[in-house]
Amino acid sequence: MKELKYLEIIKKQLDNSSYIGDDCAYIEDLNIFVTQDTLVEDVHFSYNTTTPYLLGRKSVSVNLSDLAAALAQPKYITVSLSVPKLIKDCFIEELYRGINDVCHEFNVSVIGGDITGSDKIVISVCAIGKKVCEYLTSRSYAKNGDYILVTGNFGASAAGFHSLSNFLYAEENLINAHLNPVPRVKEAEIISKIISRNIAVMDCSDGLADALYKIAQNSKHSLRIDFEKVPVLKEVKRYCNSNSLDYKKLVKWGAEDYELLLCVDEKTYKKLDSRFFTAIGRILNKDSNPLIIIKDGNKSENITKDVFENNSFNHFEI
Repeated sequence: MKELKYLEIIKKQLDNSSYIGDDCAYIEDLNIFVTQDTLVEDVHFSYNTTTPYLLGRKSVSVNLSDLAAALAQPKYITVSLSVPKLIKDCFIEELYRGINDVCHEFNVSVIGGDITGSDKIVISVCAIGKKVCEYLTSRSYAKNGDYILVTGNFGASAAGFHSLSNFLYAEENLINAHLNPVPRVKEAEIISKIISRNIAVMDCSDGLADALYKIAQNSKHSLRIDFEKVPVLKEVKRYCNSNSLDYKKLVKWGAEDYELLLCVDEKTYKKLDSRFFTAIGRILNKDSNPLIIIKDGNKSENITKDVFENNSFNHFEI
């Protein structure tokens, strides 16, 4: 993947690359978390399949999802917007109405940004969160025996995206999952109040299998997943069945399910409400060449480096 290669090149050019790796950087002397995500027209969204209002909402939500993965309390955002010169005033109005509505829902303030011209619409949001939990999160904190938990369900956003891209009918909740994701800020608050050590957490914006692979690589532990326990909406299976798609591939690699994947010890697991968190597997022993083992009934699949690179989303091969 060029993205991972570029990150390694960038790290080598920096005097201090210790903040690079997780989706959020914790700045200890300021007691804050900082993250930034960018949405690019025809890469992350199509102006033909969304609205300015929903685009505004999503641009904020994807950043709040990263803060949730850090168990941080969202506080402020800045918005950098690049638009073509013929863009209409009503686009700006609706975009910022969507931005404001999400900010209002999560008690976040817009404190600045930048506006420039460009050939396509580009929205880059920087989000700042306050450290409210005693402990930290990182992809590297998974421990032997941890339960692997997820919030929500998987495959809905990918199904919604497929329907929009191919002008196919899909039920409304699948479309909404793609165009208007919900950051799991409330679930992060629940977790932050009951953990007793640093834990591994990621959001699954690049796919469930992608998050599992990165947890394994960074923690140097293998993972075992029971695919039958991964929450999947019946609407996803119905959509895939109607359109000759493999719903299991959407669930594993479809991406843009802004759910949390977290690894916690048994004591913490027993405290959690199963209405909000689902156990899908366990962390195994340390391994110099860690694998993700996905059991599906009597079958088993190993996610190796080659499998990951052949299936994960690549920004440079659109």
